[in-house]
This record gives sequence, C-alpha cells and structure tokens, in this order.
Amino acid sequence: MQFWVYILRCRDGTYSTGHTDDLDKRLWQHREGKSCDWTRRRLPVELVWCDWAGTRYEALEFERRVKNWSRAKREGLIAGDWARVGYFAKPPHERPSTSPHGVKPVLSAAADGVEGLGTNEVGGRHQLQQPRSSIPDSFVPSQVEGRPADARAEPGKSA
Repeated sequence: MQFWVYILRCRDGTYSTGHTDDLDKRLWQHREGKSCDWTRRRLPVELVWCDWAGTRYEALEFERRVKNWSRAKREGLIAGDWARVGYFAKPPHERPSTSPHGVKPVLSAAADGVEGLGTNEVGGRHQLQQPRSSIPDSFVPSQVEGRPADARAEPGKSA
C-alpha cells in the first residue's frame, strides 16, 4: 500500500501538513470542511506539495518532522530548493549572512504571487505520481537535515 504526505496552503497563507493512504479522498475532505478544524476555519485550501512513502510509519515520521519546520524551510521544500531547506536547517547563528544563492531568502512565496512552486499540481488538480522503482530511505537527504546518514536507522535498531 502507498501512503501520501502532503502540504496544503490555506486561505490565510498558513500551511497544513498531513498524511493519508487516499490522497483524493483526503483532499476532498479538506476542501469540504469535513476534516481538521485548522483547515475548516481557513478555506479554501490548495495542495502545494505531496510525495509518497512506502509505509504509514515513514509518512507519519516525515509529517511530524515537517510540522516542526519554519515557514521558510517548508517553502524551500515546496519549491524543491534543497539548498534553501539546508540553509534553514541550520540554527540562525550558524547560517551565512546570505542564502546559498547569494541573496536574502524569500520568506513567503505566496506573498510574492508565485504560482506553481515546483509541485506536481497541474491545472488546479493534483496529478498522482507513478510509483517509484525503489522506496526512498528518507524524503529529505541526510546532509540537508544536518544529520549523519546513519541517523536514518529505524527506532529500535542499532545503526
């Protein structure tokens, strides 16, 4: 079975992150206000990013990780800009004075009117990706998260 991790952008510009095994049904629930209270109070919502995981555990683990990210770091993920995600993964006192591209990071793509943030959304309706040939170890490369590669080991297993 395949599980999805997704990020929705709400009317007020906030983000909601979740996971599901039926993305179409879950998006319908969010859009109809039959879902969580957070999105119900901020309709309409739009899908801005999604990816799949091989197990519910992997999807839940990534959802929980992303929920703790700053707005700027989430927007880096949405844009597919791993350098930006890595920049915001560092504590502020360890960041260089400029972003990886030599300019101050964009803190709100929505405020700048950016459409199509590099997601798999097409024409206002998401397009499900075909299953990959192999299941990824992690959604975010270890070096971007600032953690060693062996930190991806499952809980309860020694690395």
